Amino acid sequence: MRKKQKTKQHNPFYDSTLKARHTSAKRFKKFTLTSLIFSIAFLIFFLFDIVGKGIPAFSVAYIKIDVAYNEKSVEDSRLAVEKKYRKIVSRAWLREIPNQVRQNPQLMNTIQSIWVLADDQVDQYLKGHHHKLKDKNRVIVDELYAQNLIQRKFNTVFFTNGDSKIPEYAGFFSAMVGSVLTLIITMLVAFPIGVMTAIYLEEFADDNKLTRFIEININNLAAIPSILFGLLGLAIFINLFGMPRSSPLVGGLTLALMTLPIIIVSSRAALRAVPDSIRQAGYGLGLNKIQVTKDHVLPLAFPGVLTGSIIGLAQAMGETAPLIIIGMIAFIPDAPTMVTEAATVMPAQLFTWAGMPEGMYIEKTAAGIMVLLSILISLNIVAIYLRKKLEVKL
Repeated sequence: MRKKQKTKQHNPFYDSTLKARHTSAKRFKKFTLTSLIFSIAFLIFFLFDIVGKGIPAFSVAYIKIDVAYNEKSVEDSRLAVEKKYRKIVSRAWLREIPNQVRQNPQLMNTIQSIWVLADDQVDQYLKGHHHKLKDKNRVIVDELYAQNLIQRKFNTVFFTNGDSKIPEYAGFFSAMVGSVLTLIITMLVAFPIGVMTAIYLEEFADDNKLTRFIEININNLAAIPSILFGLLGLAIFINLFGMPRSSPLVGGLTLALMTLPIIIVSSRAALRAVPDSIRQAGYGLGLNKIQVTKDHVLPLAFPGVLTGSIIGLAQAMGETAPLIIIGMIAFIPDAPTMVTEAATVMPAQLFTWAGMPEGMYIEKTAAGIMVLLSILISLNIVAIYLRKKLEVKL
């Protein structure tokens, strides 16, 4: 009876320790939940801020006025419109009058009532943003707006023009084309080399000091700052091999160097996830190592390989630092047609616009971020979809 009474007694030290552990666990749970809520709130605030600033950039002001096409206006494009309208229409549009006449000679010696791209200050004034429009020009704009001669239309210039020093005429097209060409070079170089390297290291290489040294260096390369790859690309591709600066060719090769470790690591993980029973079954049927790897292991690992490659491509698309080093931050108004021509990419274009003081560039920076985020999210969705689809088939 005495022993039973002793077992029923509680240990005060044990109770206090258990209570402290439960309190610490609850406190840790609250900290993790708070950090999660804070991160989600920051992400939502960031997205709402970007969308709120970027949506106005997809519309731009147009003014309907009479434009005179004659010899005087071809020589001096400002004479094509009335004097009072010269400060509220786009200077870039006026400069295109000689080209319009050259492309359509029937316009010569005629007066056309057409919609003309407005100046960026007029656009900012109509959107209720900060502007530098003078009072006399503001009165003219109000009169035209009351007569329904000023309208906000979809900003096709943003998707059809390249960069420009005139805010209302600056577009994102050349940067998008440059990004596409750069990423094509990146994947053509990084994907086959990365996958083949992963297959060799995982399936064929012996476990010795050399392979372990290579594996350590590959893992380290995946974690170093991206700007170092830009310095490597500058030293090797431009200074050593003399490749054209600011070209998608050099940019793609530089990003390929940066993406290679990611593809190798993710591909090795996918190959390692294939059960050894698949390999043993192939060997049991008399297949050699190359046949087992090519016909059985690689197809099973391909969904993971493809997912890692697309994620690496998405990371390369958002890189700016290495491309700035090799000169892809330059002012490029025209879209490249070849991989050896000068080009810029979307992150570099956004970096340039972010430093501009005009309000319209702020809008276009946010709109460009929306376009870039949409492409990155689409790439991740494609990676998830392809992985699930291939896994079902296999």
